[in-house]
Amino acid sequence: MSRLALDDRDIKILSVLSREGRISKTELARRVNLSATPCWERMKRLEEAGLIRGYHADIALARIAAHVEVFVMVELESHRAEAFRIFEAGIGRHEEITDAWAIGGGFDYLLRVTSRDIDAYQRLVDALLEARIGMRRYFSYIVTKAVKADPPPLEHLATHPAPAEE
Repeated sequence: MSRLALDDRDIKILSVLSREGRISKTELARRVNLSATPCWERMKRLEEAGLIRGYHADIALARIAAHVEVFVMVELESHRAEAFRIFEAGIGRHEEITDAWAIGGGFDYLLRVTSRDIDAYQRLVDALLEARIGMRRYFSYIVTKAVKADPPPLEHLATHPAPAEE
């Protein structure tokens, strides 16, 4: 897949939208120093290219329901391709697992789990172990306080863009 050529205004549009997804098109155009129509056309091009995957609300979950957030490091029993597919399919069936990353280093996956409480989290882990999806061992890290949660620094990262694929 070839990369879309982005200029400074495209990066600025993406940066503003990553922080303020509900910004008006007029205000966005003003912030990136474009008139409304060219700004809108750029947004549509970025959406169609798959660079903008959606617009989301940042929900204050603690004001809605009690919950616990846990990061889980997982090591698999096997490192065959089939073992990874089985594990990924297995965790995909659980909505409490909100994020999952395959990682390098001493573990194979990092999971983010959001549950009602510790008991609900433990029931999820028990279900994963009973499902025999290949978990050798896991380590749980309970979030005690959210300290920082920002979108990626697009303007900083784009100062040295990756080379375009041919």
